[in-house]
Amino acid sequence: MWIMETTEAARRLEALGNPTRLAVYRVLVRAGPEGLTFGAIQGLVGGAGSTLSHHVATLARAGLIEQERRGRETLNRVCYDDMNALLEYLTRECCQGVPVTSVDAPDETAAA
Repeated sequence: MWIMETTEAARRLEALGNPTRLAVYRVLVRAGPEGLTFGAIQGLVGGAGSTLSHHVATLARAGLIEQERRGRETLNRVCYDDMNALLEYLTRECCQGVPVTSVDAPDETAAA
């Protein structure tokens, strides 16, 4: 099983930190594994096509969604394994009753 690291989790959370991207992601989660076309996403979320396209591309670059070309349309769907890995990262040590003695610090070499 793949275990997400702090840097990767932060990158994905940053992508979700925008209200429009979060709305797009939630729409795609609700759509299930079948996913949605860009036009369907735009119909549900609204907004200018170019701006929405930027947000969808950001989610794809962060590894939160995958895109599959089908003829003239692109199908967008959530990467559920990666979503679950992010949730597991966030809850890995939940409710263990252990005092907090350290926090995952960002890898300083990754920022350079």
